[in-house]
Amino acid sequence: MPPTPHQGHVVVAPDKFKGTLEGAEVAARIAAGIRRVVPGTEVRELPVADGGEGTLAAALAAGFDRVPAKVAGPTGLPVDAALAVKGDTAVVELAQASGLARLPGGRTAPLTAGSFGVGQLIARAVSLGVKRVVLGLGGSAGTDGGAGMVQALGVRLRDADGAELPPGGAALRRLAEIDPGPLADALGGVEIVVACDVDNPLLGPRGAAAVYGPQKGADEDDLVVLEEGLARFADLVAGVTGRDLREAPGAGAAGGVGFAALALLGATMRPGIELLLDLLGFDEAVRGARLVVTGEGCLDAQTLHGKAPAGVAAAAARAGVRVAAVAGRLELAEPEWRAAGFAAAIALTDLAEQPGDSMTRAAELAEVAGEKLAGELLPG
Repeated sequence: MPPTPHQGHVVVAPDKFKGTLEGAEVAARIAAGIRRVVPGTEVRELPVADGGEGTLAAALAAGFDRVPAKVAGPTGLPVDAALAVKGDTAVVELAQASGLARLPGGRTAPLTAGSFGVGQLIARAVSLGVKRVVLGLGGSAGTDGGAGMVQALGVRLRDADGAELPPGGAALRRLAEIDPGPLADALGGVEIVVACDVDNPLLGPRGAAAVYGPQKGADEDDLVVLEEGLARFADLVAGVTGRDLREAPGAGAAGGVGFAALALLGATMRPGIELLLDLLGFDEAVRGARLVVTGEGCLDAQTLHGKAPAGVAAAAARAGVRVAAVAGRLELAEPEWRAAGFAAAIALTDLAEQPGDSMTRAAELAEVAGEKLAGELLPG
C-alpha cells in the first residue's frame, strides 16, 4: 500500500535544465523550497539522467567515485575528463570526451571529429578491474560510427595502402580492412551496457548522419560523405563479425557510436532512464515516499517518449507514489501531463516576473516551485 499523505519522505529526482542548471543544483533548490514550507520533512536528492549529458554528474551525486582521466577530445587535442566508479561498475559519459562541448572554441568539425576519447575512457575503466561499464550516449560532436572508440581499444582500421585511418567519419570512405586485433583482450570480459534513449538505425533518412549530422555542423555535401563512410564501415564490420547491425535500434545514436558498441564491443542496449534509475537505486529511494518530484528544462511531447521525467513518473507509479514535475518551460497541456501520471506540473516561465527570468533566475525560481508543490501536495 502507498503511504498516506502525512507519512514518508520526499524524493527529488530531476534531470538537468540544459544550459541553465545541472541536475544536482535543480534537486538542491527544489528540496530547499520544500523544506522551507514543510520543516522537518526528509527530502532525498537524487538527480537523474537519461544516458546523455549529465549521466556522470548523476552517478557522482548518487555516491560513485570520480576517476579523472586525460583523453583525446573530438579533434584529437587532449581534454580533462572523468568517469565514475562504484563497486564493480563504471559509468562512462561519451560527452565527457567526445561531446560538442569539447570542441575547441566551439568550432564544429563534422567530417573529422571522432570518438577516440570514449574508447580511452572505457579502457581506463577496464584497467580498474570493473565487471561492467555503463556507456551513456548523447551530445556527440562527430559522426564516425564509433570508429575512433574501437581504435582506442586496439582495432586497426586501414585503407588500401595499409595506413591507419585518421579520425572522423569522412575517412571511413577509404576503409579497406578491419583488424580486431587485441580487442577481446582489451575488454577482458567486461560487460558493456549502453544507456540510450533513441532508436535510430545507423543509415538512411533516420540514421546518424541524416538526423543528427546538421546539429554537428554538417551541410548537405557533408551528409553525403558521412553516409558513404558509415555504409562502408557497416559493410566491413559485417564481414568481420558475421552480423549486420546497421538497422539495429539505437545503432545511429551518438554519431553511430551505438553501432560500434553493439557490433564490435558486444554491448547490450537499454533505455537510458531505466538503466540510470537502476544504477542510482531509485526503487530503494522511493520506497515509503509520499511524493516524488522530477523535471527537466522543457516538458514537451519528447518527454513522453523515454526522457527522464517520464521514466521517473513510471517508476514512481509502480511504487504507488504520486509524482510532480518542475520544468523551465511547460509545453504540454494539462490533460497531457496528467495522462502521463503527473499530479502537478509547474513551469519556471509561469513563476517569472519578467521575460528571461526563467533562465537568469532559474535557481531561485526552482526554490519557489518547490515551495508551491509543497503547499499543494504536502499538507500537514
